[in-house]
Amino acid sequence: MRSKVIGPLADTVAGARAEAVLRACVHCGMCNAVCPTFQLTGDELDGPRGRIYLMKGALEGEAVGPESLLHLDRCLECRACETACPSGVEYHRLLDVGRPFVETKVGRPWRERVQRALLRWVSSDAGRFGLALALGRAFAWALPSALKSKLPM
Repeated sequence: MRSKVIGPLADTVAGARAEAVLRACVHCGMCNAVCPTFQLTGDELDGPRGRIYLMKGALEGEAVGPESLLHLDRCLECRACETACPSGVEYHRLLDVGRPFVETKVGRPWRERVQRALLRWVSSDAGRFGLALALGRAFAWALPSALKSKLPM
């Protein structure tokens, strides 16, 4: 596929890497067959092929919005799409460039930024995660049912 990254990434290593991945993809759709998010939602934009289109547009200067960020956030980064790809597209390399680029363009509400930072902080350390799990179990009675059902027994 033809692609020309413009803007701040145009003459960078990240931009060159993104262009190489975009050129390698032939949009055959075999990746969608193994993508768990696409299997769950059935939405083309929730599959690797749709996300590649979203990132391509963003890197080529098209307008992006919260919906683009939502579809990129839904990627589990399981890389199943890469094993199914007959062209050998390294999707994770494009996602590593495209997701932060779109996030910078769109931005996130302050509550979501705080929530993500807190989640990253808690989940990056086994001790903090264990403490959070113990607190969750101790105060399970006060948690909303949607959150309570996710606690392991």
